[in-house]
Parts: sequence; C-alpha cells; structure tokens
Amino acid sequence: MAISTQGIILIVIAATMMSFGSLGLKGAIEAIGGFGGNISTIHKDIFALMINPIFIVGIILYGAGTLVWMRVISTEPLSIGYPILMSMAFATITFGAAVFFKEAITMPKIIGMIIIVVGVVIASNG
Repeated sequence: MAISTQGIILIVIAATMMSFGSLGLKGAIEAIGGFGGNISTIHKDIFALMINPIFIVGIILYGAGTLVWMRVISTEPLSIGYPILMSMAFATITFGAAVFFKEAITMPKIIGMIIIVVGVVIASNG
C-alpha cells in the first residue's frame, strides 16, 4: 500500500510542527536554567515552564503536530508514514539545534542523515 500525496504533505506538516515544538521545549528548559535537577524543587521548574511563553508555544506546536499525525495514521500505512516522519524530524531537529542552540553538525551526523533518508526511501518503496 502506497502513501498518498496528501499523506506526505501532512507528514511534512506534522514533522515540522513537532520538531519546532521540541526545539521550543528545549529553549524553554534552557531559559529556566534546566529541569528536574533537584526532585524536591521540581514543582518550581514546572511552574517556571508553565508561565514561559517559549514553552507554551512549544507545547502548542507539538500538540498540533500530534493531531496532524493522528490524521496521517488514520488514513495512511503506519509502516511507511512513521519512518518518513522520524527521518524528517531527525533532520529538522539536527539543523534546528545547530541554529538555535549552536550544536555542531558533524560529518557523521550528515552521513547518518543521508543513510536514514536513503533507507526510508528504499523501505517505503518495498
């Protein structure tokens, strides 16, 4: 069973929203100085996140992306859609982390992304 054009479009939207949501969550955690370092004060971390605008936007993006993903899995083959979603999310997160958090994009990461994308293409056509 093949995946539809609409399914691909929705996967791109879901992966993008969920990736940027994750980047927002990371940004919010960094903005409050970390999360859960001390279990006895975790309630303070939770409160600090709950009022952080970056966290709120991150949660909304991640949640909306999850809703789009639910639409995908209701109409498309999971064994094809999920690898596409994950490979797109991996690439988006890697580049987003480099831009927003100054994380290095190394040659092994680039080679790994290429291998993952080629593998997904092969598996999706098989």
